[in-house]
Amino acid sequence: MTENTMIEEPKEKDYFVLYIGLTAAVLIGVLLAVKSSESDKFAPIKAQLVEERNLMDIRVIKQDYE
Repeated sequence: MTENTMIEEPKEKDYFVLYIGLTAAVLIGVLLAVKSSESDKFAPIKAQLVEERNLMDIRVIKQDYE
């Protein structure tokens, strides 16, 4: 064989972009799951704060009319 003859070796596919995409998708999924869990966890507290604020508004309105 001569040196000018090139032997093509099969190239391996580069999966770097695929790995980065999958990693980003997994991290986003985890963040959304944590955020959802956090919002469920604090829902009763939020409802209580809204109720207290509404009660405070009623008291202020009643005081203005008395």
